[in-house]
Amino acid sequence: MSDEQLIEKILSGDKEAFRLLMEKYQQQVFYVAMGFVHSREDAEDITQEVFIRVFHSLNSFKEKSLFSTWLYRIALNTSINYINKNKRRNFFTEAGDSLMNLLNKSNEEKDVHQQLEATETEKSIQKAIDELPVKQRKAFILSKYEELSQRKIAEIMQTSEGAIEQLLVRAKKNLQKKLAHLVGK
Repeated sequence: MSDEQLIEKILSGDKEAFRLLMEKYQQQVFYVAMGFVHSREDAEDITQEVFIRVFHSLNSFKEKSLFSTWLYRIALNTSINYINKNKRRNFFTEAGDSLMNLLNKSNEEKDVHQQLEATETEKSIQKAIDELPVKQRKAFILSKYEELSQRKIAEIMQTSEGAIEQLLVRAKKNLQKKLAHLVGK
């Protein structure tokens, strides 16, 4: 069933059609959220919030663009809003939780030193992505996490493909600078 058909059914009160629409796009919305918050629980919260917003504003969807484009826009904005609202999250609590998780893992995977190193590398990469200017971060996450084309990203971000290309080039350069210490430059 096409998105248009599902939307038509949803607007006429068919709750099963909304469940089908959610199942179709839930994974993509989750990955977008993960690209911003790096936490499964937070990404699940954002995903739920996105679909609540979609449900409440579906009647305002004008079909000037694809439904998926409209949905990605909502997912991006909800993720950014979530980050802005939760900026004051306690860094020490997160660091302590990560350390406890590492210490509780089995020695079969990696020794604690290797686990700490891998966690620090992952945190450095996440921090570098988080520090990108918002437009660069949006373009980067949609490109790398969602593997969307520049054309699709341009539609979602309501700009030109050339602007997206420039945002991705700048994002890559910024990340290279911020992460040079990880590759020994």
